[in-house]
Amino acid sequence: MSDKNVSAIVAAYNEEPTIGPIVKTLADSKLFKDVIVISDGSTDRTAEIARQEGATLVHQMPWKHGKGSAMMHGVAHTDAPLLFFLDADLKGLTIEHLKLLLQPVTSGKLAMTVGIRDRGKLAMKISAHLPLIGGERVMQRQVFEDIPDKYLQGFMVESAMNYYCRAHHLPYGTVELPGLHIRHKMQKVGIWKGLKEYIHMDYQIIRAILMVRLGRLKGDFI
Repeated sequence: MSDKNVSAIVAAYNEEPTIGPIVKTLADSKLFKDVIVISDGSTDRTAEIARQEGATLVHQMPWKHGKGSAMMHGVAHTDAPLLFFLDADLKGLTIEHLKLLLQPVTSGKLAMTVGIRDRGKLAMKISAHLPLIGGERVMQRQVFEDIPDKYLQGFMVESAMNYYCRAHHLPYGTVELPGLHIRHKMQKVGIWKGLKEYIHMDYQIIRAILMVRLGRLKGDFI
């Protein structure tokens, strides 16, 4: 039986090679009220494959708005009190991974869980103590909805959710997800372009962390 309290939301941009198994795992699990896929300006078969594999709602945005905007669009299509976000480039996602992420929040122990993908045992342990930027997250709806829209753009979205929990003294934590990997940027766009995108991403993450904290000091974050 599906849990009427949780909706799964996947923001995707040109993820034809990986979106199918992700959506199928979500749908087959019967754990969710909805499985929502927002194809963020994709020009490949992302939306078509998501429909074929059992997504309850697929929306094709006409142009790329960015991850945060796609996530907001997904949230607007559900009234579930708990939200489960996943990236669309995952490999090896299982129903057990879903349950591991869900349990601390559905039990009321935590307000948000963040998945730590498999980078080896040592790297996973270290990752749990670094800024949490993972896209696999379960949270109480308020964690997402109470954040001003301008902090839910680009790479700010993950930092904003982390900082919201900290600022409101809401318990959150990490869950190790053995066997879960991603399709790296180098595999998508080639080595040099992928490296350039990773450097740009790291810069944006650092900038996002600083902007969220500055917003808090200015009083316009929450």
